[in-house]
Amino acid sequence: MRLNELSDNPGATSPRKRVGRGTGSGLGKTSGKGHKGQKARRGVAINGFEGGQMPIYRRLPKRGFTNLFRKQYGVINLGRLQAAIEAGKVDAGQPITGAALVAAGVVKDAKDGVRLLAKGDLTSKVEIHVAGASKAAVAAVEKAGGSVVLPAGATAES
Repeated sequence: MRLNELSDNPGATSPRKRVGRGTGSGLGKTSGKGHKGQKARRGVAINGFEGGQMPIYRRLPKRGFTNLFRKQYGVINLGRLQAAIEAGKVDAGQPITGAALVAAGVVKDAKDGVRLLAKGDLTSKVEIHVAGASKAAVAAVEKAGGSVVLPAGATAES
């Protein structure tokens, strides 16, 4: 294959619209914009405008708020942790920390720490240091002979 033999897949590109080039083109006269009015002009920005009627985003009541100071955790399930151990990404002999999981690419972003959840099975004996864990996850790790270390003051939540 050479550079001059490269081409797009059939139907991948379409010719550009040449508007305002005569009635025979199908896009002449008003160029597909109808007759007069605001939308036939340039610079139209009327998203959410409902013709003078109170817009729906102002008619509907507002509820709740977003807490800017909430904790956001990276999440890992037991099954994913076991798969990472079997693949050799994580060393089960060493204590597993949130930073180690991020470095191994198992957790995308630790944010305010890593939270361990109980989906999947864990067969390896591991010591894992996380910011939070579910009760079921702690029970599963201890059943496999390992331990979960939480920060001071933190408890396993359901």
